Amino acid sequence: MNELATAEFRFVFNTLSFLIWGALVMWMCAGFTMLESGSVRTKNASVICLKNIGLYAIAGLAYYVIGYNLMYVDVAGWIGSISLLYGPSADEVALVAGDESARAAVVATDYAVMSDWFFQMVFVATAASIVSGALAERVRIWSFFVFTLALTGVIYPIVGAWTWGGGWLGALGFQDFAGSTIVHGTGGWAALAGALVVGPRRGKFRADGTVLMTPPSNVPVVTLGVFILWFGWFGFNGGSQLALASAADVVAMSHVLVNTNLAAAAGVIAAIAVSRPILGRVDLLAGLNGAIAGLVAITAGPTFTTHYWAILIGAVGAVICTAGLKLLERVRVDDVVGAVPAHLFAGIWGTLAASIAAGANPAIQLLGVVAIGAFAFAASWLTWIAIDRTMGARVSRQVEQLGGDVADLGMEAYPEFVLMPEPDEAAAE
Repeated sequence: MNELATAEFRFVFNTLSFLIWGALVMWMCAGFTMLESGSVRTKNASVICLKNIGLYAIAGLAYYVIGYNLMYVDVAGWIGSISLLYGPSADEVALVAGDESARAAVVATDYAVMSDWFFQMVFVATAASIVSGALAERVRIWSFFVFTLALTGVIYPIVGAWTWGGGWLGALGFQDFAGSTIVHGTGGWAALAGALVVGPRRGKFRADGTVLMTPPSNVPVVTLGVFILWFGWFGFNGGSQLALASAADVVAMSHVLVNTNLAAAAGVIAAIAVSRPILGRVDLLAGLNGAIAGLVAITAGPTFTTHYWAILIGAVGAVICTAGLKLLERVRVDDVVGAVPAHLFAGIWGTLAASIAAGANPAIQLLGVVAIGAFAFAASWLTWIAIDRTMGARVSRQVEQLGGDVADLGMEAYPEFVLMPEPDEAAAE
C-alpha cells in the first residue's frame, strides 16, 4: 500500500469515527428529553420537549456561526477567532468539485474538517441540556433559549478555548479527556447560576423547613432516558479518542468504553446503597442519578488500563451526587432533576480523580476546576441577571400553577389524563 493510500485509509476511518460517535452523542439529547419530561409533573412535559429540541437547534446554529471559531481557530491563550461562520477547507471544496490534485492535501489532515465540527457541536448541546433539567417548571421558554444562545455561542467555547483549543489551561497540562469539567462542569455551573436567579418552584420549600415532594410523573420514561444517556456516553467518551486509524487507537478506545461502563455500573450500586442513610429511603431516582454521576466522574480520565479504578471513581462520584441532592435541599436550591449534583459535583470529583489514575497533575487539575468554575458561574449568573431584568426569567404565577403545556403551548402531553389539584401553594410557602 503506497503512502497516499495509507493516509487516505487513516483519513476515512478517523472521519467515520467522528461522524458515527457524534451521531451517538446527539442521541443523548433524546435521553435528556426523556429524563426531564418524566421527572416533571405532567402539566410541564410538552414544554420540556420543546426546550430540548429548541436547545439542540440553537446549539448547532450558534456553534456554526461563532462558537467553533472562538474555541478552536487561532486560539491565543484565552480566546479564538472572533469571526463568523465555519466551513470546509479550500482543498476539500476543490476535491468534492473533482480536482484530484487536492486529494493529497485533504487526506494529510487526517479527518474531514466538518466531521470534527459535528463531533464538537454535539458536546455543546449536552452542556445546554444540563441547564434545561435543573430549571424545569418555572423558567420562561424564550428566556431559556436566549441563555442557551449565550452558553453555546460564547461561554462554553471560551472554556473550550482555554483547554481543548490549546489555550492557557491546556498549555499548563490540564487534563479532561471528554469533559467532566469542560462540558459537565460548565453546564452544571450554568444550571446552578440559573437556579439561584430564577428561584425555586412555588411552595417547594416551606417556611417550617420542610420540602414539598414533587415526584416524577413517569418513572419508566426517566429510566429509559438514563439508559439512552448511558448508551450515548459510549460515543461521548469513546469518540474522544479522536482517532480510529490504528491498532493502538482501537485498543485505547476499548479501554475507554470498558471504564465508562464500569463507572456507571458502580455508580448505580453505590447510590442505591447510600440512599437510605442519606435520603431516608431506598431511592430509585438516586440510583438513576448515580449512573449519570458515575459516567460524569469517569469522563475526565477514562484511558487507564487498571479498570478497578473506574469502579472506585464511579462509586465515589455517585455517593457525592446523592449527598449533593440532600445538600441542595438543605440550602433551598431547587434542581428538578438533580443536574447540579450529577454533573457539577461529580464532574469536579472526576476531574480531580484524573490525577489519581490517569496521570494528571493534581495542582493543575484543581486550578482548572477553580478557573473554569469561576468563569462559567460568573458569566452565567450575569447572563441570567441580564435576562431577568430585561425580559424576565421566570414564568408568571398563573403559568406555574396551570403548567406551561396549557398556559404557554396549549398542548397537553397527556390529554387523556385528569390532573389532580396541586397542594395549596400559598399555604406551603
